[in-house]
Amino acid sequence: MKLIIPMAGRGTRVRPHSHTTPKPLLPVAGTMIVERIVNTFARTLDRTIDEIVFILGADFGQEIKDELSAMCARHNAKATFRVQEVAEGTAHAVYCAEEDLEGECIIVFADTIFDMEGKVSVEDADSVIWLKEVDDPSRFGVAVEEDGQITDFVEKPSEPISNLAIIGVYYFKEGKNLKKEIEYLLDNDIRGHGGEFQLTDALDRLLKDNKVFKKATVDEWLDCGTLPAWLETTGVIVEKEASDVDESQYSETKIIEPVYIGDDVKLQNCIIGPHASIESGCKLKNTTVKNSLIQEQSTLENCQIEGSTIGKYTELKNVDQQVHLGDHSKIGVEI
Repeated sequence: MKLIIPMAGRGTRVRPHSHTTPKPLLPVAGTMIVERIVNTFARTLDRTIDEIVFILGADFGQEIKDELSAMCARHNAKATFRVQEVAEGTAHAVYCAEEDLEGECIIVFADTIFDMEGKVSVEDADSVIWLKEVDDPSRFGVAVEEDGQITDFVEKPSEPISNLAIIGVYYFKEGKNLKKEIEYLLDNDIRGHGGEFQLTDALDRLLKDNKVFKKATVDEWLDCGTLPAWLETTGVIVEKEASDVDESQYSETKIIEPVYIGDDVKLQNCIIGPHASIESGCKLKNTTVKNSLIQEQSTLENCQIEGSTIGKYTELKNVDQQVHLGDHSKIGVEI
C-alpha cells in the first residue's frame, strides 16, 4: 500500500526553522514529525506500507530527499518523489501524485501528530477518514456520521452539526476513484474554501457515488503548525515518552523531569527541564533550559533559555531571554 504525503508548503508559521528544513522534517523529542506519523501507521494499521510518496516543493534539494529516503529505508518502504510547483489547495496537492493514485493508498497531511489505541481496520470500506472529537468544530472541516458510516462533510460549520474534526488522514481502497473526482474539480475549475481546490469536495463526490466511508477516531491530535504549537506538542510528547535520565552521567547538572536528551549530549553545570528537548550532539555549559527545544549539534554557554526554539549548529553565549533561532545562528560569540 502507498502512503502519499503532500509536504510542499513552506511552513511560514514555523520560521525561521522552515527556511532550511521543511516543517514535517522538524524534530519532536528526537524523531521527525513525518517519521512519527509513519511510526503510528506501522503500529495501528492492518496493512503494510511498502511505498511512501512525498510531494515536495520545487526548491526542495537533494539533502531533503536523502533524509526522507533514509527514513523510508528504516521502514522497508520505497521512496518516491513528486513536485508541486504551485499551491492551489489540498486536492491539487494530492493530484501532483496523480500517477501514484492507483490501488490502496493513504493520504496524510504532515502538519500534525496523531495517536490512538488498537488497530485500524480498512476492511469493507471504500474510504476511511481519521477523525477527532473537538470542542469547537467551527474551526475545522467535520464529518457527519450515521450508524457508523460517514454521510456528509462540512467545512467549518456555523451550526453544531458534528464535533468530529477531519484531521487530514484518508484511506482509499482504490486511488483511481479519488483521482477521477479530483480531475473533475480541476477540469471544471470547481474551487472551494479559500478559492482553492479542496479535497473535501472530491470526497463529497465520492459519497454521492455511494462509496462506503467509515471512520477511525484518534485519541490524540497534536498541532505542529506554529512555533508555540510545536513547543507545546514537544512538551506533551516529552512527558508521554519520558524515561528516567541518569544525572550522574553529566557534570554538576540537575535534571528536572520530564526531558528528552539525545545521544552524545554534553552537559556541564546545567539545569535541564522540565519539558526540555535537547537533540543529539549538543554541548551546554552553565546553562538553564526549560520548556524549550534545542536541535542537534548546538552549543550554549552561560544561557537562561525558556519558551524557545533553537536550530541546528547554533552557538549562543550569555543569552537570557526567549529566542527563536534558525540553523547556524550565532549570538554572543566571535565570528
